[in-house]
Amino acid sequence: MSDETRTDPAPATPEPPPPTVATVEAMVRQQMSTALGGKRGMLEAAIPGLLFTAIWLPTKDVRLALIVSLAAAGAALALRLLQRSSLQYVLNAVFSIGIGYVFVRLAANSGGSEDEQALAFFLPGILYSLAYTIVLFGSVVVRWPAVGFMLGSVTGDPTAWRADPQVVKLCGRLTLLLGGPGAVGVALQGPVWVLGWQDAIGTGTAVAIIAGLRYGLGWPLRIASWSAMVWLLARNATPIETVQPTKPD
Repeated sequence: MSDETRTDPAPATPEPPPPTVATVEAMVRQQMSTALGGKRGMLEAAIPGLLFTAIWLPTKDVRLALIVSLAAAGAALALRLLQRSSLQYVLNAVFSIGIGYVFVRLAANSGGSEDEQALAFFLPGILYSLAYTIVLFGSVVVRWPAVGFMLGSVTGDPTAWRADPQVVKLCGRLTLLLGGPGAVGVALQGPVWVLGWQDAIGTGTAVAIIAGLRYGLGWPLRIASWSAMVWLLARNATPIETVQPTKPD
């Protein structure tokens, strides 16, 4: 046996796992499917708000409307737990109702009527859509479109996608389409909410209009936006390049 000191070779740097999709377009379609949760996820997000509006409009009972909408979300949550499936979408609904309830209590504590409390329930959704719109559109303005970070989560490098102008351009268009429904919703619902809060129109009328815009127009706008995204994605095939780690000298 040789007395010479043996030097073991340095362990090879593990390569990142290959992407589960081959193109940017396939990745975005996959991410969209996950984000939406399919028909069930969309229903779980929409039904509590619909129930709140449907109960409050004829009864003017804010407490009853909150209890029923929360019970519906709780039932969906219990079913998800039994099936051991994703809680993401129903928890979003529960969180939305919870924030709405906080605003209702703030309106009540400041002496607001039940009509004003019901109108307050819809304010968090409008503010959330406003913030969401600013973030998405702002990301495009500064050329860091938000959809690009979805791509980064797949390739293993959150910013490498910016090296390809074509990918940046595609992600910018997709981000604008993604934020479009929220922007329209804020532009239409915001003024109605302000008019109702200032008694320029009846509070009940304002609640009915906002609910109609949110559920009657909001979902068709989202479907149109997603359809436009699918159409745009179907026209291209931008390969995903996995980022390889730098090997030491």
